[in-house]
Amino acid sequence: MTPAARVQAAIEILDLVIEAARTNGPPADRIIADWFRSRRFAGSKDRRAVRELGYRAIRACGDIPETGRAAMLRLAATDETLTSLFDGSKYGPEAVQEQEPVAVGGIAPPWLEEHIRSSGISSEEAAAMLERAPLDIRVNSLKADRESLVLPVAAEQTAAPHGLRIPAGTNVEQWQEWRDGLIEVQDTGSQLACMAASARPGETVIDLCAGGGGKTLALAAAMEDRGVLVASDTDRGRLAKLEPRMRRAGVTVAQTVLLDPGKEADGLSQWQGLADAVLVDAPCSGTGTWRRNPEARWRLSPAQIARYAALQSRLLDIAAGLVRPGGRIIYVICSFLDEEGRDQATAFLERHSGWVAATPQLPGGEPRAEGLRLNPYRDGTDGFFIACFSRM
Repeated sequence: MTPAARVQAAIEILDLVIEAARTNGPPADRIIADWFRSRRFAGSKDRRAVRELGYRAIRACGDIPETGRAAMLRLAATDETLTSLFDGSKYGPEAVQEQEPVAVGGIAPPWLEEHIRSSGISSEEAAAMLERAPLDIRVNSLKADRESLVLPVAAEQTAAPHGLRIPAGTNVEQWQEWRDGLIEVQDTGSQLACMAASARPGETVIDLCAGGGGKTLALAAAMEDRGVLVASDTDRGRLAKLEPRMRRAGVTVAQTVLLDPGKEADGLSQWQGLADAVLVDAPCSGTGTWRRNPEARWRLSPAQIARYAALQSRLLDIAAGLVRPGGRIIYVICSFLDEEGRDQATAFLERHSGWVAATPQLPGGEPRAEGLRLNPYRDGTDGFFIACFSRM
């Protein structure tokens, strides 16, 4: 593909990404993969270049663009090498017309930028939310040791006790170390959230919103695969992915429990008042993951954030019923917004007497009311809010 043809391909993909954002369709990475699946003529360098152009254009646009071409013109406004490729050549984009629409720049749609500012996020921190994320892995302490593990590429240690950082784009799943369960892909911020749980061997620990089980595996390793570990979720498809991951990681202590939406407490009734710790990795807006999913900021609305906040409150209330006296709740969201973080922590303590908050003691993050907030600008991690509550 010529450089101009790559730009046109990225524009076509952007049109699909924009439509999907408006209609709650598939994520950008799936759209890109499907687009190339039907276009075998594109080589690996072409695919890499088109993908990079597409994501750069997504990051360059604050609000959702009208078209993929408008998004690419926004990127071209900051990259002169792209402007000359709008030349009308074969397979390339048409020449730029006078007064042609150009997408608006910024961090996010204006209403969402206001939420970000009101949550105490500086302009530098906000800009870092759209940088490309590094690739972090967690060394599985059930099978390996970070100090002695030898990998196919050079790695640097992160703030997490078992964390390593390797070059972005590395195909880790092709490594024998991954196949043997010695490592798992997991952002350092996510690893620190698990560290906040202080899970110990022999305890009863519930991962209330386990999803695909990344944090479940980290909890099992911290427990040295001894005790009771419950991984529950309402999403059958995501929970089903945990079983093969457990086998690969050598985890035997965990059991999965599929919950009925709205009846989660019923599905966990046998553990009522018995848990030493409940991890509530609650569904959220995902503002802390924009480095990986930059188009996600186009899918949000004030009503969605309100729905997330209501669900987060309900999950915290369910968790409170599961914890024994002296036990703890670890509340985690991958969001910067105070509606989902600080305000949730404050409201939980107001609703539940007999609970106290303790700021997690982690090698990173900044206190935010009753919790701790991690962000990519300061900590080099995804964005997280983490709070710990102890039952007296």
